[in-house]
Amino acid sequence: MIVAKNIHKYYDDLQVLKGVDLHIQKGEVVSIVGSSGAGKTTLLQILGTLDFLEKNTDSSLLINNTDINTLSEKELAKFRNEHIGFIFQFHQLLPEFTALENVCIPAFIGKKDKIATEKRAKELLDFLGLSHRYNHKPNELSGGEQQRVAVARALINNPAVIFADEPSGNLDSESAENLHNLFFELRDTYGQTFVIVTHNETLANMADRKLVMKDGNIVS
Repeated sequence: MIVAKNIHKYYDDLQVLKGVDLHIQKGEVVSIVGSSGAGKTTLLQILGTLDFLEKNTDSSLLINNTDINTLSEKELAKFRNEHIGFIFQFHQLLPEFTALENVCIPAFIGKKDKIATEKRAKELLDFLGLSHRYNHKPNELSGGEQQRVAVARALINNPAVIFADEPSGNLDSESAENLHNLFFELRDTYGQTFVIVTHNETLANMADRKLVMKDGNIVS
């Protein structure tokens, strides 16, 4: 599903990633942990194609059998929309839109049929226990509900892989536990691969594999 080789990243003179190698199988739930500044979020952003690796002759990134380095900017945006979902610590819902509308946005960007998209969005919201929240705006939802809407939005295009950056960092302990269990239920139901950066040791230890980062590389 994801094969990364010798991933480097610099910000000016600061080397953040120092030759990361990574292989993640389809359907795996993988957690990435490490102290602040270890390079976790930078790695996640590169794997998610939100940032670019330093290109040299022996660095590469393949996602779902696609060589990311060969894609134009337009092709990369299309690939990201079709194959990748994102869940962030702060849900990033658009406040002027309802839960249903927020979930539909990635599909509409991909020019998918409106009726089919809304049907799929309702199915996801129903699955996530939000059938009574279709027409509520984010400020009318609890923190846990907002994050579940964000999960539905990440799933709307049926992506091959979902990247989550501190997804439970802004939730209370009960909502966090529910979200953690949800990831595994989603994997079992829909077959997605999950790559999760987290400081939450409970979530990290639930994963199929826990990768530890230190000083810009994976150490275990």
